[in-house]
Amino acid sequence: MDQVTPLATGLTGACPRCGARTLFAAPTRFADSCGACGLAYSSFNVGDGPAAFLTLVIGALVVVLALTVELSLGPPFWVHILLWVPFTVAAVVFGLRIGKGMLLALEYRNAAREGRIAAHDDSEE
Repeated sequence: MDQVTPLATGLTGACPRCGARTLFAAPTRFADSCGACGLAYSSFNVGDGPAAFLTLVIGALVVVLALTVELSLGPPFWVHILLWVPFTVAAVVFGLRIGKGMLLALEYRNAAREGRIAAHDDSEE
């Protein structure tokens, strides 16, 4: 099978090795391993990169949209709550799935692992 792209992994929750849709056990939590090929997802560490990035992007988007709605329509405050709370939650969950899936796929494709410092050999000096 052709290698699954990082974007496809993020959008569909596909395993980066075999393409089975087994990446997520919950909306934003990885499964322990792929049920089809056995790839251990727990060996990857995507960290907080997707969450930090989404905080900036989605936060800016919601502020711009809320200001646009407020200045053009002037709705009551409760309308803003009904609009922006569900929008923000949905955008964060969907964005986290995509971001985490893409980073895991990139770690897999590039065989990225935690950085290690090589032992310094004093005999070369």
